[in-house]
Amino acid sequence: MPALPVDQTAKGPGVSVDQRTSQADTDGKFRRQAASFRDVIAPDHDQFKPEKGRYVLYVSAICPWAHRTLILRKLKGLDDFVEVIWLHWALGPEGWFFKAEDNSIEKDPYYGFTRLREFYFKADPGYDKRFTVPMLWDRKLETIVNNESSEIIRIFNTAFNEVISPEKAKIDVYPEHLRTEIDEINEWIYNTVNNGVYKTGFATTQEAYDENVYPLFKSLDRLDAILSDGREFLVGGQLTEVDVRLFVTIIRFDAAYNTLFKCNIKTIRYHYRHLHRWLLHLYYDFPEAFKDTTFLDQLKKGYATAKLTIVPAGPVPAILEREEAQRLNLI
Repeated sequence: MPALPVDQTAKGPGVSVDQRTSQADTDGKFRRQAASFRDVIAPDHDQFKPEKGRYVLYVSAICPWAHRTLILRKLKGLDDFVEVIWLHWALGPEGWFFKAEDNSIEKDPYYGFTRLREFYFKADPGYDKRFTVPMLWDRKLETIVNNESSEIIRIFNTAFNEVISPEKAKIDVYPEHLRTEIDEINEWIYNTVNNGVYKTGFATTQEAYDENVYPLFKSLDRLDAILSDGREFLVGGQLTEVDVRLFVTIIRFDAAYNTLFKCNIKTIRYHYRHLHRWLLHLYYDFPEAFKDTTFLDQLKKGYATAKLTIVPAGPVPAILEREEAQRLNLI
C-alpha cells in the first residue's frame, strides 16, 4: 500500500500543479498510487546492509504512514541505526518541505534541500510520480531504499536484529505463527479504515463519499466488537503490526478525520468504548513508541492545510487522560 495521506501528483522538476488540490480523480474518488522504491535492508543484501549511522528516515508529523515507521523504530531501538529528519507538518503546493518550525528544520542537514522532491530527483532524475513520506534514505549510496510504509516497518522489524540488543531483537510484530491472521485483518482494515478515511475525506461527489463513509464505520463497529472481550491487542494476545497500523489512524480520528474529513457519524471517544480503551492502552503503556511519536496539534494543523481550511478547535482535550476516561465511563 502507498505511504502518504495526501495524494500528490508530479510530472517532473518543473511541475506547477498545486499538490494540495489534486486528491480525487475525475469521478470524484480518491485513489492511491503504489510506492516506487521497494528495496530492503538485510545482512546478506548486496547493497543495503544494516550499518550504524547509514540510514535516514524522512517523515512528517501529519502522516500516519510515516507514523507507523516511527513507532517500529522506537520499539526496535533503532535510534543509532536510523536517523529521523522531520519535514514540516504542512503540505505545500510542491509537496512536503522543510521549515524551521515545531519538529522540522530549515533545510536538510546533508544536502541543503528544502523540499522532499529534491531527494526523489537525486535518486531518479526522471522520476514522475508522487513525492511521499516516509522515505528511507541511504546516505552511503545516496538513494532511496524504500518509500512504502508497510515494507519499512517489516524492514525495521527484522533487518537490524543481528546488531541491536537481544532484548530489542526478540521483539517481533510479525511473528510467523500469526502471519496469516495478521495479513487478513490488515487487508480489510487498510481498505476500509486506514485508507477509508481518505477515500471519504477527499471524495468530491456524494456518491464517492457515501460509497466509503458507511463501510468505514461498519469496520469501526467490527473492531470495537473484536475488542469487546477485554483483549489488549487485536491479534494473538501480543503487540503486532496490526495494532501499529491501526493506531496511527485511530489516534487521528477524533482530532482530524471526524471534523476535517467528514467522518462524523460517530467518534472514537464517545461511541467506541473498547476501541478507545485499546487506544489509551497503547498510548499510555508504550509511551516511547506511541505517545512520544504522536503530535496531535501539528497533525490537526497539517490536515487543515491539506484541506485548505481552518483548524478545528476540538476535541478538548485532544486525548483524554485514562483516569478521566474511566471517570466519565468512556472506557
